Amino acid sequence: MDVVLMVLYIVIVLSVLVFIHEGGHFLAARAFGVRVTEFMLGLPGPNIGFTWRGTKFGVTAIPLGGYAKVCGMEPGPEDPHLEDALAFAYANGTVYADDVAEKMDITLDEAIEALYVLEEWGCLVGPKKTDEHNVFRTRAFRDKRKGIDLAEGSPRPFEDAHELYLAERAQTYRAQPFWKRCVILLAGIFMNLLFAIVAFVLIYSVFGIDMVNEAGEVVRHVNVDVGTAISAGFNYIGMVAVAVAGLFNPQTAADVVSNSTSVMGMAVLSKQYADAGPLEFLFFMSMISVSLGIMNLLPIPPLDGGRFVIEVFQKLTKRQVGYKAMNIMTMTGMALFIGFFILMLNQDIQRFIFGNW
Repeated sequence: MDVVLMVLYIVIVLSVLVFIHEGGHFLAARAFGVRVTEFMLGLPGPNIGFTWRGTKFGVTAIPLGGYAKVCGMEPGPEDPHLEDALAFAYANGTVYADDVAEKMDITLDEAIEALYVLEEWGCLVGPKKTDEHNVFRTRAFRDKRKGIDLAEGSPRPFEDAHELYLAERAQTYRAQPFWKRCVILLAGIFMNLLFAIVAFVLIYSVFGIDMVNEAGEVVRHVNVDVGTAISAGFNYIGMVAVAVAGLFNPQTAADVVSNSTSVMGMAVLSKQYADAGPLEFLFFMSMISVSLGIMNLLPIPPLDGGRFVIEVFQKLTKRQVGYKAMNIMTMTGMALFIGFFILMLNQDIQRFIFGNW
């Protein structure tokens, strides 16, 4: 039963905190008019939900974490065939990649690549499992001016192909100025840190804390002012930031790793804090939220910090990072994190065996 509770508590913690993190990306993107086609609780995969204002909200088959699909985040230079492919797809509603290639006099691979980018932009729906060919369809759409609903795969009326292209592109991440893209990238981290600050205020100012003596007896109950609680929250964030920065110092990296814990360790700790009471569990969630936010600042793709560094590099050099370079950096980053995970998991297994958490 203890193991079941450990799994349950850590799933709740990670799902809530990742959902908050992705919610930051979603809110920032929508505030800037960027299309977000999916906002899900859980890992990508089969899902159920409802669609509201062009975004599908729901739960996936594996409700651990969450994600927001912000449109137009594909790396590299923009595909030169998008405008013509978009016009052809909207004029017909449902198109085959072969027909697009023939109509535009380009190769099938070029047509498929352009259509998949338009799917990434949220303009089209890609091939389904039941489709035998590369079939792309327009998304379901409500025409507010005419007061009609257009079903998926229906032709979408437009007057000028170039104006259509500009209107659709304006709703993508890549069309935004540098500062807006940075805000979208860092909004998830901001939400994680904001959650921690709010939690500190609730714990120390609203509900208060018990002061105990050396014997563990409660001496008095204290409610600190909001300013002090916020200051405590920022102090804790600073401590975590300094600890994470220690990973880049050869003299302190080993100590930082040895004092860290994997998901297994967090599961054990989540039950300990949950058993201590709701406020202690909230404090644990705030600690994990800070760690999640600071870790995401690391300049390693595919983390938000890594994407931010790439945006800065592109801004300074006026050069686009292509698919190949992005994939190499992402795979390298993933390999690094897998290595850290295995190392910390081994530590946690030894802690679990010898009972020295």
